[in-house]
Amino acid sequence: MADHTVVAYLKPTCGWSGGVRAVLDKYGLAFEDKDIINNPDNYREMVMKSGQPLQPCVEIDGEMIADVSGEELEAWLVQNNFTPAGPEPSVPTDRSCTDEEHEAMARTAQAEAPTIANPQFGSR
Repeated sequence: MADHTVVAYLKPTCGWSGGVRAVLDKYGLAFEDKDIINNPDNYREMVMKSGQPLQPCVEIDGEMIADVSGEELEAWLVQNNFTPAGPEPSVPTDRSCTDEEHEAMARTAQAEAPTIANPQFGSR
């Protein structure tokens, strides 16, 4: 298998981003996971390179695939003669998060928010 340079502009928790990660894993592609939520420079870089503000975006060997689902990324990989080399995705590759998943993420974020009892939150 040839080595490829892969950069994925993704959200830390997102159905679309999770699907893209799963497809990249399925094809055995090592990738740089650029967090566009917690690092504004990554978001600006994605917009500059892709010419648009929507995610996920994946750059493979210099070719930008913008606003792509895992399902669409897999179709691109197949069309470009990539072959699976890893596990089948364990998450959906064709959808955003459900309302229940969004609510669970909000509860987790709220529970982890800085408080007087936890002033060190986020200081890693």
